[in-house]
Amino acid sequence: MKSEICARIIASASFLVFCILPVAGQVSKPNYRVLDLGTLGGSLSIAFGLNDRGAVEGFSTPSGNASLHAFVWQDGIMTDLGTLGGPNSQSFFGPNERGQAAGVSELSTPDPNGEDFCGFGTHLVCLPFLWRSGIMQPLALLGGNNGQANDVNNRGEAAGWAETADADPACPAPQVLQFRPAVWLRGKVYELPTFSGGENGIAYTVNDKGQAVGGSGLCAIFDPDYGAPLRPQHALLWEGGRVINLGSLGGTLNNIAFTINNAGQVGGTSGLSGNIANHAFLWQDGVITDLGTLSGDVDSGALGVNGGQVVGASFDARGNSRAFLWQNGVMTDLNDLVSSGPPLFLLQGSAINSQGEIAGFALRTDTGEVHAFLATPNENDEAIAPRPKISIGLNMIVRDQIRKLLHGRLHLGRLSDVTEDPHEND
Repeated sequence: MKSEICARIIASASFLVFCILPVAGQVSKPNYRVLDLGTLGGSLSIAFGLNDRGAVEGFSTPSGNASLHAFVWQDGIMTDLGTLGGPNSQSFFGPNERGQAAGVSELSTPDPNGEDFCGFGTHLVCLPFLWRSGIMQPLALLGGNNGQANDVNNRGEAAGWAETADADPACPAPQVLQFRPAVWLRGKVYELPTFSGGENGIAYTVNDKGQAVGGSGLCAIFDPDYGAPLRPQHALLWEGGRVINLGSLGGTLNNIAFTINNAGQVGGTSGLSGNIANHAFLWQDGVITDLGTLSGDVDSGALGVNGGQVVGASFDARGNSRAFLWQNGVMTDLNDLVSSGPPLFLLQGSAINSQGEIAGFALRTDTGEVHAFLATPNENDEAIAPRPKISIGLNMIVRDQIRKLLHGRLHLGRLSDVTEDPHEND
């Protein structure tokens, strides 16, 4: 999931069509106005991170849709962060309030072991980076050739993962080396411990107290749901030099933590008993809570949490996704809370800041493109008619170039064999 959970979300956009259906007699207070953040010139942009100043972080296709570049968006301007010499870069859970962004970028150098560590299909070396004020700085590794940074807190501490020099015989080709969760501070890299039974691990986010979250598990074929060659088993919290297993909702697989706020609340996804489905969870003070799914859906993941709200994505049985907002024990389709904005069907809520602003990505129903969005709470309490409801209908074709890029980089997870709407000819 969070490059992750978007694997299933984005690919699902390649076979969705949306019908505009007015809701008779329904009047409600405005909730969110939604802004399309645009792209770097191509047909795709994905927002993953958001800070309290309204700066959004993610990645987008430049003109031609031949590659992905990390970006930071603020006040209407999307800045291309560039790369470290290779074709692709990505940025995820930031930026911090100091303007630093963390991510991963390819070099132009082929991986010496033939690995495809970052899943771009290029088999190039990819390195973690910190970016600030136009400068992309590569970060140290743990003895291997590749790594990835995901988040940077306001102390300048970054979280991610990096390869060691040790080969892991359990890794399926092309992955060769073991990789461990890591944090970077003042130019140095520090390895984090994994939990018993999982030698490989990844860290996603780190809060301003230095608490980091992620997971560990088995080396596997690269999985865009998690952005790593990992099959996660244990959702983990690192604090004070120790690792804490957050438990599960009954399953033994797909247990992983994506986000933590400064209050120590953790969001993620966990397998249910029998590993038949995954549900979003919220963990606090040793208690893990199942957030469920939107009505009719089977899977979900929590990707952003502020003081009392959680955002993420909920999936139906075919892998189609909807962004959700959870608060006061209730999960609501974020699309039902939008009162104004362009024709966007919100696929994922990736991050939520302390002001309640939400960043994520959506399908433009007029063009078939996937674009990053920023949803801002309305301050006006006047009751107005909501925008027409957008619902899933029959098959839709996304532009060929962008569909090929997405299916080369991302997939539908366990639903990857679905290529068309089975009801198309009903």
